[in-house]
Amino acid sequence: MTLHFDLPYPPSVNHYWRRVGARTLISRAGRAFRERVCSLLAARQIDPLAGPLAVQIEVFPPDHRRRDIDNLQKALLDALQHGGAYHDDSQIVSLCISKREVVPDGRTLVTIEKATC
Repeated sequence: MTLHFDLPYPPSVNHYWRRVGARTLISRAGRAFRERVCSLLAARQIDPLAGPLAVQIEVFPPDHRRRDIDNLQKALLDALQHGGAYHDDSQIVSLCISKREVVPDGRTLVTIEKATC
């Protein structure tokens, strides 16, 4: 089974976490992103994939600012887990991420399938 998702542009890991005293929490932007992804996945009524997974991500930034694509993975993979795409992001054994052209508001295309290796 292969899953395809068209999702919003994720917050960078630099904006995903906030320190409150001695605690580290997910930021307001991080929680809003996770809730949006969870509701999009809930509408699809999918069952979580089991076993080793391969994930392909295409990110379309919302503007031309310099961005490190490796900073986008944490929020996205955690949101997919919480949304029920898979049981745990430790199942991911292959991960490919590509930055594409700028689109208004940004977007993320994700493909998840059982790993073949």
